Amino acid sequence: MLQGLPRRSHHRGLGEGAGDMTGLAFMKGNEAIAIGALRAGLNAYFGYPITPSTEVAETMAAEIHTGRWPDYKVYLQASSELEAINMVLGSASAGMRAMTFTASPGFSLKQEGISYGVGMMLPFVVGNVNRGGPGLGNLGAEQSDYWQVTRGGGHGGYRLPVYAPASVQEILSFPGVAFDTAFRYRTPVLLVFDAFTGQFKEDVQPDLDIISQLNKGCGTLNPEEDHWEFDLQATEWAVGHRDQRKDGARRVINSLFLDEDVFNRHSATLHDRWKRIEKCEALWEEVEVEDAEVLIVAYGITARISRAAVTRMRGEGLPVGLLRPATISPFPAKALADLAPGLTAAVTVELSHGQMFHDVQYALRASNPGVRMEAVNRTGGIMPTQNEIIARVKEVLA
Repeated sequence: MLQGLPRRSHHRGLGEGAGDMTGLAFMKGNEAIAIGALRAGLNAYFGYPITPSTEVAETMAAEIHTGRWPDYKVYLQASSELEAINMVLGSASAGMRAMTFTASPGFSLKQEGISYGVGMMLPFVVGNVNRGGPGLGNLGAEQSDYWQVTRGGGHGGYRLPVYAPASVQEILSFPGVAFDTAFRYRTPVLLVFDAFTGQFKEDVQPDLDIISQLNKGCGTLNPEEDHWEFDLQATEWAVGHRDQRKDGARRVINSLFLDEDVFNRHSATLHDRWKRIEKCEALWEEVEVEDAEVLIVAYGITARISRAAVTRMRGEGLPVGLLRPATISPFPAKALADLAPGLTAAVTVELSHGQMFHDVQYALRASNPGVRMEAVNRTGGIMPTQNEIIARVKEVLA
């Protein structure tokens, strides 16, 4: 099933690189995220099993013995989620491409380590397969971790890039983008999708450039923002590698700054970094939006259901479109604001009681204060149906 997938190594970490392979596969989303990370030059994976994300670790464990991934040096099953994220911190400090994956309760346990990673300006990738909550909840698909992943999650004021793939093909493709973003900005990056998307199987075309098919917004940058000083080879900032640096100086990485002025400058750097990410790294997809009077906004699995509903409604002549955020942080607020003047209403579709709803409302009403806001919400693994979405849109248009 996993044989023959190609790999491209274009990373800024310390891996060795390898030649391409060719092939096609039919795989689960959780398997695809592992293969996608390996194709992106993953050096180290640290995991801890938790349903519904365990197949990621299983695939990583199996692939380290194949010899197909010369960059891939370390697989280790930690004894807890806390242990796993701190192992990631150590590997990332050495300039390695490191990743860990978990599901919602485990993601909560990783928040301290992620916050440390932000403060230390370390590039790494953390994945969260969203299941029902709060507490142990259930194993069903949800998107109820939206606030946690888009508002920081851990202590301290920070935001992270969050990629939200909607298909197994995107799950295969996004790890490369995530690692590139992580190393470009020296920041942790999140990959988030629901339990259903992680468990279902689809055909994937390894060489399909699906990312270039998405819209990407980059606002006007001032000269200071246009040059990002931390877009460096890992050997310039990572611990060790002194013989590979021009100055030969020792590197110390930490998140503790006892001098108030030093910490204030560091905090400002983190804030400036996020402002640049916010301007340049949003990704989204637009479907039938040109003449839409009602806009559906959904991400992940609910966007796929919504797309099918839009196709049916367009067949009936209804002026409905879809905007799908492929990054839920930074959120494509400007894209929504640009569409807002022509809208009478927007409908969010979420596997929660409505969290992205507030971001959509804020973005749209900044340009069109009178736009009507409606929602279709489900939790606990229950999926909204096309008919439910269509019925809500028709209520709005009535």
